[in-house]
Amino acid sequence: MDKLLTMSGVKLAGLIRKREVSSAEVVETHIRQIQKVNPIINAVVKDRFEQARQEAKQADDLVRSKPAESLPPFCGVPCTIKECFQLTGMPNASGMVSRKNIISREDASAVARVRKAGALPLGVTNTSELCMWYESYNNVYGRTNNPYNPAHIVGGSSGGEGAIIAAGGSPFGIGSDIGGSIRMPAFFNGVFGHKPTGGLVPATGQYPTAENEALTYLSTGPLARRAEDLMPLLRIIAGPDGKDPSTREFKLGDPATVKISGLNVINVPDNGSHKVSEDLRQAQQKVADYLGSKGAKVKTVHLEKLKSSIDIWSSSIDDATKTLYRNLLGDGKDISPIWELLKFPFGASPHTLPSIVLALIENIPRMMPSRLKKFVELGKELRAELIQMIGPNGVMLYPSFANPAPKHNAPLISPFKYAYTAIINIMTFPVTQTPLGLNQQGLPLGVQVAGIPGNDHLTIAVGLELEKAFGGWAPPEIALVERTP
Repeated sequence: MDKLLTMSGVKLAGLIRKREVSSAEVVETHIRQIQKVNPIINAVVKDRFEQARQEAKQADDLVRSKPAESLPPFCGVPCTIKECFQLTGMPNASGMVSRKNIISREDASAVARVRKAGALPLGVTNTSELCMWYESYNNVYGRTNNPYNPAHIVGGSSGGEGAIIAAGGSPFGIGSDIGGSIRMPAFFNGVFGHKPTGGLVPATGQYPTAENEALTYLSTGPLARRAEDLMPLLRIIAGPDGKDPSTREFKLGDPATVKISGLNVINVPDNGSHKVSEDLRQAQQKVADYLGSKGAKVKTVHLEKLKSSIDIWSSSIDDATKTLYRNLLGDGKDISPIWELLKFPFGASPHTLPSIVLALIENIPRMMPSRLKKFVELGKELRAELIQMIGPNGVMLYPSFANPAPKHNAPLISPFKYAYTAIINIMTFPVTQTPLGLNQQGLPLGVQVAGIPGNDHLTIAVGLELEKAFGGWAPPEIALVERTP
């Protein structure tokens, strides 16, 4: 495998800055990799290779004409962007057939900030329909396949990002997460992902977005093959943009100042509702044992309130959201979920089955306001309990999912296993999804490292430490073997 395809964005930027390699070469190497793997995994749904090549030439001209210290931090480094974000000249369908001809005329706030930092987008990547399911499949772009085994899912809704980064086609990308949409794809594809503290990064320019309190549950953040890219990217995209009312300033710390020795580690093996597979359970325990061997204070706990994770998540989202999902599916006019369900077996509905079912059942919680209020309050109680338990110098280890990447369509049978990621959105905690090698079937293992709000640097520091200890991203065979596109 070409070494350029294994390096972090930080390392690639350093080589470009020192003129040890050109941006044109780095970009072309990643384009070739995408052309090799994408026919199999269908992760990049629209490329902008020619524009990226021109931008790479401009970056190389800049490197030749400016002092190295004055160059933007990711000058000339390629990346990818989740298709739900506006990227000038690129589609912004979010997997919905009625939006397939919509082309972005400007960049989303996070995208604009990454581009200003010198990164060069190679294209946009696949999502689930309207980013509301944990398998990346829709009727505009089709299904994305897992690079470790194409019979398995990549997660959603930033599934295309996770897949192309894992397959070596991009050093990093931008995703979004309201129920696990950064962390599940990062986990299923064996790469790093960071869901920032709620309200740290503006959601402006993505479709769909959230509203009211739910804006703090929706996080925009990086996915990357190397952990060292997470904090620099987070610093670039963080901070108010004057448009997203939920965003506020946080003073971000430095991962380099974090000492594992003395760290408070809360190890939560499961949520008491969805059984965790033995390979994931053992992997998480190895992490706890390793951190303990480095002087961390490790405590294993079981929290009864976590059994209600799905009820807390759905009630909190429903309580904050006024626009119904069926209205989004109809571009501002409610669809008839029953009619779409009747059409679905005949291939006559433009919508995916998970979207239809969600539109069908979404009103049920609102019909029971006392129950909804009960779980909203339970979520607040759980948040206060976890903040006190984790503390300002602590992290929580928590499963990323109940098992490694399921096969295609399996989420339809077990739809609520996303509870492990979703609950942390309602807590508004930062989380660093960290890969832990592969299981016996060759599928990625991993763990969530969560902290209290504002402690993004601490969870990332633990991710960096675990990368050194457990190896981090392990490139799949598809990334290594020469194939003809």
